Amino acid sequence: MKYRKHLFISDVHLGAFPTKINAQIEEDLICLINHCIDERYRIYVLGDLFDYWMEYPEKGFVPALGRKVLDAFEKYNHTVEAAVFITGNHDNWTFGHFAKRGFDIEHNFRLTQIQQKRLLLMHGDGVAASKIDFPRAAFHRLLRSNSFVNAYQTVLPPRQGLAAMKMFSSFSKKNNYLNPEPLNRQAKKIFNKHNLDFILSGHDHIPREETFRNGTYINLGTFFKHRSLAVFEDNKLSLSIWDADTKSLLPFSSMKKQA
Repeated sequence: MKYRKHLFISDVHLGAFPTKINAQIEEDLICLINHCIDERYRIYVLGDLFDYWMEYPEKGFVPALGRKVLDAFEKYNHTVEAAVFITGNHDNWTFGHFAKRGFDIEHNFRLTQIQQKRLLLMHGDGVAASKIDFPRAAFHRLLRSNSFVNAYQTVLPPRQGLAAMKMFSSFSKKNNYLNPEPLNRQAKKIFNKHNLDFILSGHDHIPREETFRNGTYINLGTFFKHRSLAVFEDNKLSLSIWDADTKSLLPFSSMKKQA
């Protein structure tokens, strides 16, 4: 099916904020999802939809986070098309629930072509594949390993396990200094080895477009702070912001002018 627009979002981090702020983020995101249903736009989620997430399948436990958002996505997935969900370093411990909600789940990266453009989609914390030379850090590999998950869930029951994840997530963000250079260098390296037009990721929370000799790297920034996303339309890809009040996709430059 052909879509007039393709939308790419990341780093919503539902559950990371006080109740009032979290509710506003959810409301704005649901408004965007409903807009995409009405207009039949294609959606791609590039990780960290949730700030912390772990399912305990053997105990039938699913976190209570963001149920209204997941309900909206489920409606989208069944009425438009399954949204691609590339899990991030905060929400990759899903063992079937997101798939039951209708998402097209990817734990690594996704190569896709839209019209004549070739795109590499990933979260930004590395990949577990030799095809793309961007290995995850050892700590991230450990956290995603089955042995770690099994040990974690054996020691900590669901509610305590989720509480520990929330605490660790909060601690890690406090020690996360914004630096665009690592992902910029990695994107340039990938462009030099692969025939791509665009690389899209999130992860470092810095929205930007970086043009290299062999392609353009777009970092989606954060939905929780910037309401930023990338929009592909008419064979072009650019950063935009979502204005929930007017239900409009605005050029990202308009945010910089307001700031």
